Amino acid sequence: MTTSTEKKLSEADANLTKPTDGHFSMVRNFYLADVITLMNGVCGVQSVLSSMRYLTTNNVRDLQTSMILMPLGMLFDFMDGRVARWRNNSSLLGQELDSLADLISFGLAPAALAFAVGMRTYLDTIALTYFVCCGIARLARYNATVALAPKDATGKVHHFEGTPIPTSLSLVGLIAYFVYNDLYLDTLPGQVIQLAQDWEIHPLVFIYVLSGTFMISKTLRIPKP
Repeated sequence: MTTSTEKKLSEADANLTKPTDGHFSMVRNFYLADVITLMNGVCGVQSVLSSMRYLTTNNVRDLQTSMILMPLGMLFDFMDGRVARWRNNSSLLGQELDSLADLISFGLAPAALAFAVGMRTYLDTIALTYFVCCGIARLARYNATVALAPKDATGKVHHFEGTPIPTSLSLVGLIAYFVYNDLYLDTLPGQVIQLAQDWEIHPLVFIYVLSGTFMISKTLRIPKP
């Protein structure tokens, strides 16, 4: 007898549960949309590594590369959903891939960029960690509730609860403006505030705190384009 859970599985998901001797059987089950989603993840990882490289080279081109890769990841994130609907195939695997790629490209990568441009105090890192954890919680909530969310005829969700994690690109755009105008590291706007001995924080990091808080909001509803 077929269970309700099995009915929800796509062919690709069902194939993942079958015993097989093929080492690359999972890759063969990827849809085109899944490959595009992975490219989003590639952009995110390379962005993080570029920010890390800047810490050793102090070459502003590494920061520029890091910032360019995040909008490029957004392009792939935009395309994968369109391709999935165009080809009329999607999977639970693809949904998880999308969330994990988004977490890297729009959660971890913007936080790494903030650290690279100067938000490096201990309190700064706590604020950036909060931002990333909000992104994790936001994506987990979406995955847990998307099946029950109201959708249109094409299967698109009507609205988001809380701001989508790609809205963090607005923070990246702001930092890009600062870098372009040589306002980073010691000249970062707002400088640094000393709250107590050995406890310092950059006021600019609070835009990350605010962004993370908007992500996990239950009452803030954003229409999905």
